[in-house]
Amino acid sequence: MSANGSGYKVLVIDDSNTIRRSAEIFLKQGGHEVLLAEDGFDALSKVNDHKPHLIFCDILMPRLDGYQTCAIIKRNATFSNVPVVMLSSKDGVFDKARGRMVGSQDYLTKPFTKDQLLHAVQQFGLVQEAQ
Repeated sequence: MSANGSGYKVLVIDDSNTIRRSAEIFLKQGGHEVLLAEDGFDALSKVNDHKPHLIFCDILMPRLDGYQTCAIIKRNATFSNVPVVMLSSKDGVFDKARGRMVGSQDYLTKPFTKDQLLHAVQQFGLVQEAQ
């Protein structure tokens, strides 16, 4: 839980402004603090500065894709326990397997619903508290 006890600090990384805004609205309605990043490089500085409790990361992004971004986050001892949920418009077995290989905990297919997003936060927020 965040310091104020109400929700989690969630970072959403996606190059689509529409997806970022949808996720922000859904998460804020669920009582969570939301950080937004439009690519992997932007995300890495935000992870370091804001230390989110959970990260949603798009796979297909320019410059640094979601797999590379997740792998870099997971290689950093400070953030290796932060759950990462990959976001993709493709629902392929290969994409899911590759996400697991770089350390992601789950996979959400876009477009996602408010319920799917909030369920993922609840699921991984509880995992984080148990550590």
